[in-house]
Amino acid sequence: MNPHDETPDAAASLDPQVAERLKKDTAGLVAAIIQQHDTGEVLMLGWMDEEALRRTLTSGRVTFWSRSRGEYWRKGDTSGHVQRVVSAALDCDGDALLIRVDQVGAACHTGTRTCFEGRTLPTVAGTAAAERSAP
Repeated sequence: MNPHDETPDAAASLDPQVAERLKKDTAGLVAAIIQQHDTGEVLMLGWMDEEALRRTLTSGRVTFWSRSRGEYWRKGDTSGHVQRVVSAALDCDGDALLIRVDQVGAACHTGTRTCFEGRTLPTVAGTAAAERSAP
C-alpha cells in the first residue's frame, strides 16, 4: 500500500489519555516542533491532528496533516529525507508537541537543513550583540 493512500484503521485511535490532553486549534490541529535529537537543532514546524500524531507515535516516522493539500503526508516519502522518531512530548499547556527525530537529509522542502536556515530576522538583541563585539 502507498503510504500516501493510507487510511486510518477504524479500530486504531490515539490513546484517549493523550487525546484528552491535546488543546487543538479550531481546525483540530496542534503545532509540532521537529528537533534533531542529538544536536538540539530546530528543524521545522508542522501540524498534526490526532490521527497524524497516532501514526507518528506508532510508526516511528513523522506524519503531518497538510493544511494546504488537506491530506496526511509522511516526511520523506517522496524526498527520501525521512524523520525517524526518537521521542515525543506534549508541552505544559497541551497546545504544542516536541518531536525529537533523527533527520536524514534536508528537513525543509527548499533543500536546506532546517526551515529556518538563512531566514534570520533582524532583532534589537542581535544589533546590541554586534555593537558589543565591534572594536
